[in-house]
Amino acid sequence: MTARGLMVWGASSGAGKSWLATALCRWYARQGLRVAPFKAQNMSNNARVVATPDGAEGEIGAAQYFQALAAGVEPDVRMNPLLLKPEADTRSQVVLLGRVDAGLTALPWRQRSARVWPVVRQALDELRAQHDLIVMEGAGSPAEINLQDTDIVNLAPVRHAQARALLVADIDRGGAFAHLYGTWALLPPDVRGALRGFVLNKFRGDAALLEPAPQRLQQLTGVPTLATLPLRWGHGLPEEDGVFDDRATRGGGPVRTTVAVVAYPRISNLDEFQPLKNAAGVRLVWARTPADCVGADWIILPGSKATAADLAWLRAQGLDAAIAAHAARGGAVLGICGGLQMLGEALVDPHGVDGNAPGLGLLPLVTVFERDKTVRRSAATFAALPPGPWAALGGVRVRGYEIHHGRTVPHPALVARGEVAHEVLPGLAWCHPAGHVLGLYLHGLFEDEAALRALLGARARPLADVFDGLADLMEAHFAPGALEALAGP
Repeated sequence: MTARGLMVWGASSGAGKSWLATALCRWYARQGLRVAPFKAQNMSNNARVVATPDGAEGEIGAAQYFQALAAGVEPDVRMNPLLLKPEADTRSQVVLLGRVDAGLTALPWRQRSARVWPVVRQALDELRAQHDLIVMEGAGSPAEINLQDTDIVNLAPVRHAQARALLVADIDRGGAFAHLYGTWALLPPDVRGALRGFVLNKFRGDAALLEPAPQRLQQLTGVPTLATLPLRWGHGLPEEDGVFDDRATRGGGPVRTTVAVVAYPRISNLDEFQPLKNAAGVRLVWARTPADCVGADWIILPGSKATAADLAWLRAQGLDAAIAAHAARGGAVLGICGGLQMLGEALVDPHGVDGNAPGLGLLPLVTVFERDKTVRRSAATFAALPPGPWAALGGVRVRGYEIHHGRTVPHPALVARGEVAHEVLPGLAWCHPAGHVLGLYLHGLFEDEAALRALLGARARPLADVFDGLADLMEAHFAPGALEALAGP
């Protein structure tokens, strides 16, 4: 059987494509369909490690990872065959079927599409052969008329799979009806007929007040508005594409722990902090200035796609001094992946992968960047940690994933002087002897229920509950019979 395709387009970035696609994956899976997500090309530094067809491991965008879980299927690289990981404003690392492709990375942007489309098409065809429905996600807008001749993520998959499409707009921004109409008008004529419904997202108030705009829009386009979805802060999913709001968030109840996560420009894998946003008693702050760190119990240096550049940014903001002062007071500091590398004495880059730089000097380690990237799922048990804020992790077995170029080891000169960090996960984590500074390569610490419970006495909202809540929202707000018709004959 060849699966039906349902595309979720957006009238703009941030309109809600990713979470809507996730919700649809869950809703259709609950109807008994075999569902798989698909996004031909994703640009994001939020990535997850999943299986490849040859039994190895590779990267896909985090959104498709969560969509696969919502659909109840094992995530694999075919669900996001092309991943672009921004390293600078004009440069991205290209990951094809889970692995870095240096040749594609070096190509100009417009020359990539013809090279990768056969691979993308094959991945889509394989998924269609194994499932009943493919919930596709677009990127940006399908009406980017400067890109339509090379578009392999919004238009080509719809043409190839003869898919139906929804178009979602963020009504909270204003101008949603103009966004929907303008997008419809600029769609190429041969795919305009694929558009079967509009979705208004992030609406506040009484939906009846929108009348008669949906009817007028249908008169102009022939396309009905199938759903008006309410504004939902805290729907439980991580934000896609590195987008997060500037408000401090709290999971409910009295604040017991304030966590400041340093939000440098090339932050990566920030989706792993979603459990902290949901956890009772935790206040999460995105820190861009020293003032944002005031009152923090923990300061976290997250992953980075450009560690040396983000370290230079951190210093330019004065955050290095704020972090050092926090550590000097015995405050808890955690570095994850690129953050771990920053905590050491030096970054050494013999192959031009990332850049050379002095580290923050809070752990007696040195990182050497290697040509090949480590991409794997990992599990290990923490050894005993020194007394301090991280000691509760001792003996806890954790599972997560690694995505890094660096290899981190004790700094030889400091070892000779007797300055040695405790290796608390073999090759993965080191703790300062004073117990307050911890660095680890393992992403996903706060997604591990045992680790979250040990550190905070908290329990994250189960993902199954999040997915079911999103599916319930579809049930409540889509027009009766609309979802069945979109996936029907």
